[in-house]
Amino acid sequence: MPSPNSISIEKLVRLLGRPDSPALIDVRTDEDFDANPHLIPGSLRRPWASVAEWAPAVVASKRPAVVICHKGLKLSQGVAAWLRHDGGAADILEDGFLKWQQAKLPLVPAAKLPKRDARGRTVWVTRARPKIDRIACPWLIRRFVDPDAVFLFVAPSEVLNVAERFEATPFDIDHESVHWSHRGERCTFDLMVEEFGIATEPLKRLALIVRGADTGHPEIAPESAGLLAASLGLSRMYADDLEQLEAGLTLYDAFYRWCRDAVGEGHDWPPTVKKS
Repeated sequence: MPSPNSISIEKLVRLLGRPDSPALIDVRTDEDFDANPHLIPGSLRRPWASVAEWAPAVVASKRPAVVICHKGLKLSQGVAAWLRHDGGAADILEDGFLKWQQAKLPLVPAAKLPKRDARGRTVWVTRARPKIDRIACPWLIRRFVDPDAVFLFVAPSEVLNVAERFEATPFDIDHESVHWSHRGERCTFDLMVEEFGIATEPLKRLALIVRGADTGHPEIAPESAGLLAASLGLSRMYADDLEQLEAGLTLYDAFYRWCRDAVGEGHDWPPTVKKS
């Protein structure tokens, strides 16, 4: 019988990628993690044994939590109960990581994740004045890889220097030493969707739209021209790159939900009267 404080994998799948997605906390043992070093998209590993130390920060974030262990038993039950004791909202993933894996749902390879800073965040750096790929990639990272990721926007000539000095991961910059960048006809967003193991049908559809808008080929997808226009409009509205990023996240939230839930839905005026 499911725990009253549990969430099914089917429900969690529907929450992934949304701005109101819960904080996903992976508390698997090192042994279980080493046997399958992957993460459910957007989850962060934390040691179950030190929950008393890190629980206050989770509770302070005001985000409801979903705790993940190998089978959804003692570790996730105990950690979720501790979070609730500290005043937070916390459920467990029903049947745990194992059931997610058996369902062949997306998993992010831990080896692809950059080193985290002292506060547990991945840190990324790219060129200032972002337009398309440099907004799309942060959206993808925030929604499916690391919700707390830090993005630094700097002068193009200083991206690699900042990356070295501040231990940040450079992206979307044309240099042979940069892994996260364009590959042939594909843009950086394409690469991240593939290598982070999240190539679902909605994200592949969105990647095509991003590629068309970012590479000057709007004919690739009918929606690419609209994304390009909206992106250029945002760049004129905001002088501050971080403010533009926040506005852009909402834009990509909308495009993603269209790709996931509304591709087949039309709209006309006057409304078409359906015959009974």
